[in-house]
Amino acid sequence: MSADPRTTAPSLGRLTAPATWQTVDLISDLHLQASETTTYEAWRDYMARTTADAVLILGDLFEVWVGDDAAAQDPFLQSCAEVLRQTAQRAHVAFMHGNRDFLVGPDYLGDCGVATLTDPTLLELGKQRILLSHGDALCLDDKPYQAFRLQARSPQWQQDFLAKPLAERQEFARSLRALSESQKHEGMTFADADLEMSLFWLAQAQADCLVHGHTHRPADHALGSAQRHVLSDWSLDHAPLRAQVFRLQRDGASQRIDWL
Repeated sequence: MSADPRTTAPSLGRLTAPATWQTVDLISDLHLQASETTTYEAWRDYMARTTADAVLILGDLFEVWVGDDAAAQDPFLQSCAEVLRQTAQRAHVAFMHGNRDFLVGPDYLGDCGVATLTDPTLLELGKQRILLSHGDALCLDDKPYQAFRLQARSPQWQQDFLAKPLAERQEFARSLRALSESQKHEGMTFADADLEMSLFWLAQAQADCLVHGHTHRPADHALGSAQRHVLSDWSLDHAPLRAQVFRLQRDGASQRIDWL
């Protein structure tokens, strides 16, 4: 019998911001792909112009990822690597795996100078304790996805998948994307973060603020005395147009910045 995720302590990462960090930017769910050039160009512009000391990417930077070896043959993924590389030369850039790009590996990130964030991670910024997550693990009502997530996050599944020919992996990714698009067109309502599990994670981390993406429902929610901030997805090639940065300040202030 599997453990109840609502009462299972997460393997918590920790990121303690050095005293020099005054501003930390959080983004997620850009779903970068070669066919959506406006979204890519907005992200490239943001990465070149942000004045933040750190940029933390909380998952789904890419629409799909089938292995680091694919990037060597893909000019678009190489251009994304160059954007990351340039930004990492002047700011701390870190990446947390999402549900679309959980196979992004150390070779690609290392080449870009990008650090890896555990999901979830406790960010200590000044006196603030902020829990960061992609958010997919919290959406317990999406039972088919949770079953797939449990399988696909196992080292054995990933090893077996990455051993397949690249063309076979790409075809598998196309089938998953086609399923996702059909669900959107059918008006399927996607699950939101589970309240009990969110509060449990906050208690385990001794944090009073949770920030996540995944649901594409940007909003700010009160959880009793705690707060839950949902990040915006980035979509500038299809309506509704959205591209938002969630900016944290060492003094405790935060703001949403529209990068339209």
